[in-house]
Amino acid sequence: MADQIATVDVESLAADIGEKIYIDVAKWHLFLSDAHLHQSLAEQFCNLLENGLLEEPQILQVLSDVSVPLGGGKRKLPLIDLVPAVGQQDLMDILTNFRHRLEESGYSF
Repeated sequence: MADQIATVDVESLAADIGEKIYIDVAKWHLFLSDAHLHQSLAEQFCNLLENGLLEEPQILQVLSDVSVPLGGGKRKLPLIDLVPAVGQQDLMDILTNFRHRLEESGYSF
């Protein structure tokens, strides 16, 4: 059975996501912390990890399921369409490193 991930670890993951992953709109980069998306993503990824489901298909599904309102809410796009491929790969790396750090700290998944 999985250990519950500590709040401090979730917040650490959220900070990593928020500082390194961005939305690209017309070559403008809006980091996920500025868009206030990093915390909820970190929580969703931790829930997947606790259930042993943190693999690429599930990660991409989370990005697909998050709707980002644009133009004052006139239109919504899936987050996966706004994060460039390099950002998606960086996110995979962040989550892989996060999992390894937790396992080294004694968490079991």
